[in-house]
Amino acid sequence: MFSAVTLCFLSSSLALTINGQSELQTTKYRNMIIDLGNGLETNARLNLPVIGDGPYPAVLLVPGSGRTDMNETGGYIRIDNSTGSLVYPSARPFYDIAEFLSERGFAVLQYDKRGIGANATILDDNVWGNTTFDDLAQDAQKALDILLNQPEVDPSKVVLIGHSEGTTIVPRIAINNSDKVGAIVLMGTLAQNLKEIGHDQVMVPVLYAQQVLDHDHNGLISLKEASEDHVFSSLVGNLTSVLAQNLPLANGTGATGEQMGRQYDKNNDTLISIKDELKPMQIDKLNSFSSVIPGEKCDGLTGPCPIWLNSQFALESNLYIISKVPSNVSILILQGENDSDTPIQQALLLQQKLAELRHPDHALITYPNLGHLFYPSSQWVTNVGGPVEKKVLEDLFEWISDPVRNFK
Repeated sequence: MFSAVTLCFLSSSLALTINGQSELQTTKYRNMIIDLGNGLETNARLNLPVIGDGPYPAVLLVPGSGRTDMNETGGYIRIDNSTGSLVYPSARPFYDIAEFLSERGFAVLQYDKRGIGANATILDDNVWGNTTFDDLAQDAQKALDILLNQPEVDPSKVVLIGHSEGTTIVPRIAINNSDKVGAIVLMGTLAQNLKEIGHDQVMVPVLYAQQVLDHDHNGLISLKEASEDHVFSSLVGNLTSVLAQNLPLANGTGATGEQMGRQYDKNNDTLISIKDELKPMQIDKLNSFSSVIPGEKCDGLTGPCPIWLNSQFALESNLYIISKVPSNVSILILQGENDSDTPIQQALLLQQKLAELRHPDHALITYPNLGHLFYPSSQWVTNVGGPVEKKVLEDLFEWISDPVRNFK
C-alpha cells in the first residue's frame, strides 16, 4: 500500500448547494496531488460531507477513455465576460456523482488521467501519447491506495465506480484487492474486448445508412444526402472530404458536382454502396487507428492513440474478467438504453454471465432514452449534456448504501 506521504495537499474549500433562497454548505473537498511514479503526478480531489469527521464509507471514481479529467468534463469551461466567473459545461458526470454521494455521507475520490488536466487539457503530449491500459490500471490502484490512507475514510467500506473504459479497470482492481473492495459499479460498461466492440462502433454508420438513409432499400445512398445528414456526418466526419476528389462530373450533372475517391468508389458514380464502399471505408478507419508509426507522436485530438488502442486490443474481455471477481464483491451495472458508445447489449451480456456464475450479489438497472453520459440521448450519437439524470444518482446511492452490501 502506498503511503499518504506521497500526497501534497494544496487547498481545502467548500462546495455550495443552492436550495431555494438560501445557500447551504453541504460538501467540502480537499485538493490533492497523487504521485504516479517516475516523476509523474496528477491532480485529485477528495469530496467529503460537511458534518462530522468520519470515518465515512468511500468511493473511488475511475474515468472513461479519451482526454478525461476528474469530472469527465464534456465540452469546455469558459469565462463569463460580464462577471469573470467560470462557466462549466453541463456534462460533468463524475462531478455530479461525487457531489451527490458526498452530500449523502460518502468520501469520494476523483483524479485526472495521467497527462491530462482540468478542462480535459493535454498537459504532457509524451505522457498522454504513450499511455497504455496497464498505466491506467496502475494509476487507479495508486488512487485506491491513497483513498484507503485518508483519515476520513472507513477502509472496510470501499466502492469502486468505473465509467466506460473505467469498467474494464475496476473489475481488475477488485480482483487484486478483494480484501479491501466491497462493491464495484460499472456505468456504460464493456463486455467484449475493445477490438470487438470497436468493430461494432465503426459499423454504426453502416447501420444508420441501412436503416435511415437507404429509402429504396437497394443498398445505395447518395453522396449529397449523406453529406448533408448531420447525424451521419457526425458519425463519419466530413464524408465529402473523405470520399470525393473534387473533380467535376464529365456530364456536368449530379447533385454534388463531385466524384467519389477511386479507393472507395467501386461504381464510379455519386452513389455510395453501403456494402462495397462505405463498409470497407469504416474497416480501414479502424485499422488505421491501431497503426503505430515509429517516431510519430499522438496528441489524442484526431482519434485514439495507437499505443493505447493496441494495449486494449490485447486485453482479456470483461466477460472473462468478471468471472474472476470474488463472490464477496457486490456488482452493480448501470446502463443507458440509448448508449451508442457501449450499447446495452454489452451490459446484457455481463448480466447473463453473472447469472450463469450465480454471483451472489449483482444487479442490472437500465434507463430508457439515456445515453453514455446518463443524459437523454439519441440511439445513434451520444448527446453531450447533463447533468446526470437524478434517478440514476438515486439508484446508485440506494444500492451502495444498502446494508446488505457485503462490506468487510
